[in-house]
Amino acid sequence: MKTQEKQHIMRPQDVVILLKKLTPDGRNMNGKELSESLGISAAEISMAMERNRVARLVDADKKHVNVLALKEFLVYGIKYCFPAPLGRVVRGMPTASSASPVSQAIASNGNIVVWKDSSGSVRGQSITPLFLSAVEASKKDPDLYALLAIVDALRIGNARERQVAIDCLYQYFDNYVRAEQ
Repeated sequence: MKTQEKQHIMRPQDVVILLKKLTPDGRNMNGKELSESLGISAAEISMAMERNRVARLVDADKKHVNVLALKEFLVYGIKYCFPAPLGRVVRGMPTASSASPVSQAIASNGNIVVWKDSSGSVRGQSITPLFLSAVEASKKDPDLYALLAIVDALRIGNARERQVAIDCLYQYFDNYVRAEQ
């Protein structure tokens, strides 16, 4: 009987961790700091960074994000790996094209998309965030919130919303690359 080698299958929190690493505050965070900031256990941070290394989304030392690979994954793969069907109308936090920075470039058509949150400021159609702790983490980090909203626009947006999200995402990537030099 043949034994199968262990599969390193991406999980949604792997992407959330990479997005946090792109922020000015998260760029140099270690595993413990990422854990505290994101509400994800230190063990899960470690396993996620190993999956990201195997997927070539971070370098061999697991310290720096591979921006080119992450761009490709987010633009072409995120909506297939982690789809976000629209749910019922709830109170929550705006996301996707309903949140900044995407909302600043697109006139609202009246359809609001939110992450369910009882302390949220608006009502809209719900989607599940990439990772449940992402809602709380976003409240503490505006850059992470913006990146998660951009990624949600990539997950559910129409062609125009996706293009605006891609442009916004590339600005964050450019800032990350400049800071790494």
